[in-house]
Amino acid sequence: MNFLKSFRFGILVRVLFLVATLLALVFLILETSYYVSMTILGMVIIGQIITLIKYLERTNVLLTRFLEAIRYSDFTGSFRNHKLGSNFDELNESFTEVIDRFKEERSEKEESIRYLETVVQHIGIGLMCVNGKGEIVLLNTAAKRLFKIATLRRLESLKTISESLFKTIKQLKGGSRSLARVIVQNETLQLAMHATEFRMRDEAYKLISFQNIHTELEEKEMEAWQNLTQVLAHEIMNSITPISSLSATVKMLLEENLEPDVEKVELDRETVTDVTDALNTISNRSQGLIRFVNSYRDFTQIPEPNVELFSVGEVLHRTANLMKSQADKEGVIIEIETDPESLELTADPHLTEQVLINLVKNATRVLSSQKGGKISLKGEIAESGRVIIHVSDNGPGVKKSMTEKIFIPFYTVSGDGKTKGSGIGLSLSRQIMRLHGGSLILNSEKGKGSTFTMRF
Repeated sequence: MNFLKSFRFGILVRVLFLVATLLALVFLILETSYYVSMTILGMVIIGQIITLIKYLERTNVLLTRFLEAIRYSDFTGSFRNHKLGSNFDELNESFTEVIDRFKEERSEKEESIRYLETVVQHIGIGLMCVNGKGEIVLLNTAAKRLFKIATLRRLESLKTISESLFKTIKQLKGGSRSLARVIVQNETLQLAMHATEFRMRDEAYKLISFQNIHTELEEKEMEAWQNLTQVLAHEIMNSITPISSLSATVKMLLEENLEPDVEKVELDRETVTDVTDALNTISNRSQGLIRFVNSYRDFTQIPEPNVELFSVGEVLHRTANLMKSQADKEGVIIEIETDPESLELTADPHLTEQVLINLVKNATRVLSSQKGGKISLKGEIAESGRVIIHVSDNGPGVKKSMTEKIFIPFYTVSGDGKTKGSGIGLSLSRQIMRLHGGSLILNSEKGKGSTFTMRF
């Protein structure tokens, strides 16, 4: 750098003049008695030393100011025109360039932070960030609007909103999800929460997102009730219509044979037969309606699971033995497989067996009209480490449009298009699996069979 060359040259000149002056002083002391000249040279030497020190300190002052500006992030100062001489112009320019670059970097960083803050405050999902001390370091506008608060400093302050919400958030681990029902100022919130944990500057943080899905749940609930109502109306009307029609027919037949002021009335055999048939039909349809109502009652009264550890293989064999008679009657073979053979499951064995019976019964019904019917019961461990049970058949399969409809209560259309059963078996089975915290999923393709998967 030109500055270094000029700086070295300046120091070299000053040192040479200082050495020359010192030599002159030594000569006067040793060879002459000019005390006044010695005094003057001594003062000149002191002045030269002071000048050299100041010259060196100019660089130190600039460097110190530069480092302090970086240390305290104070980039408001300037390194231009300090009257240090032309030798320092290049150093000033270099320092200024570095400071300007720091200014740009900080400006870009601040813009990024403002951008992220704007995004966080603008999104419709509520966000809350809590540090290891329980202090809330971030609460966006959506969260404030959701909980109807202006600010929130500590996590414990959530107790004033909802004690259960506070406990749920405190127990929520990173990567986990949870649902919570909260009432805020007489408004019901169904919150779907997701937590993420991270560390920053050796301090732990937990970021929680909140989304009110109350409206979506209401829509789904309404849709479910509409589907249920349609099925209920269909089944009830199937029974009520013939009952009403036959009742009117019986009334008409009796009125035709009644004579005024006659205590005893004789009916011909044809009329008696018609009335008897009509009453039998009314009785049968009434019994069918009673069975339907009892099935609905069974669907709405599922017991809580009594969880225990049991062998999956034993339950599968017990189910196969229970259904063997019906399967043999329809010419269906039931196969059993467990991997490993010692596979065990923690659940309610009786409710699990009830689900298996429902699935095997449905599969047997579907396979009744085809030759070589086969049902496979297989228990294994999924990739997630959880136990799963597959109930597969080689039947005609189910259309994609029907894969969810068949779980609607009282939906009774089977693979061959005939209406059979009560229509609550699959709905009841899915309810039981949900009570276990699991799921019942159907994978099927038309013409290639079906597989129901029980995930625990």
